[in-house]
Amino acid sequence: MDTISHYELRNYSSKILRRVEAGESFVVTDNGRAVARVIPAPRSPIDRDLAAGVAIAARREPDFDSTPLVDGPSTVDILNDIRRDY
Repeated sequence: MDTISHYELRNYSSKILRRVEAGESFVVTDNGRAVARVIPAPRSPIDRDLAAGVAIAARREPDFDSTPLVDGPSTVDILNDIRRDY
């Protein structure tokens, strides 16, 4: 973990944040004393899976309007039947 002064963080924040986004971490010092750590934010589970190649990003939004409806009782009817049992 690299050490940077608060002066460096202030003056080169965009460069440092790009490095943090790439996975690096820093200890920030004030007058030579460690006062903070700058570490990458945790990735969301889907971002981790995409980066690891476990998941594949969708290529388009789903078209729910063209999804055929299933024959049978409606969800409301099923829930009402379940509630009658109690």
